Amino acid sequence: MQETKQVFREFLLTKGLKSTRQREIILDAFLRSKTHPSIEDLYLKLRKKHPNIGYATVYRTLKLFAECGIAAERNFGDGQRRYESTNSVEHHDHLICTGCGRIIEFENLGIERLQEDVAREHGFRIENHRLEIFGTCPECAGS
Repeated sequence: MQETKQVFREFLLTKGLKSTRQREIILDAFLRSKTHPSIEDLYLKLRKKHPNIGYATVYRTLKLFAECGIAAERNFGDGQRRYESTNSVEHHDHLICTGCGRIIEFENLGIERLQEDVAREHGFRIENHRLEIFGTCPECAGS
């Protein structure tokens, strides 16, 4: 976590921006999040303890996280931009429930190998990828 904070501080310096207390609070909350928060999710969470942090500040700060590479912007089909920390050492993919919006992260070596095989068959070099599978979770399916 400290390394990520330092990356962000250095990024701010290169952009001629200040490392403010509000940005640090937002960064801490984002890095501690176990979900893929939207701007509104993070804002509502922060507002409880830090009512002086505005929605626009959270919005701009999350954009800065994405710009400096410590967060990735995601769209899981619910009409909201969500953000995911890029700190994760392991690659993972997502199952997204179209009923409740639940997002489940998973890893599957078979899928990874299959993607590599398909790329190789087409003479394609994979640089990055993401897999998002939309469906219904057990709770929404009633199982």
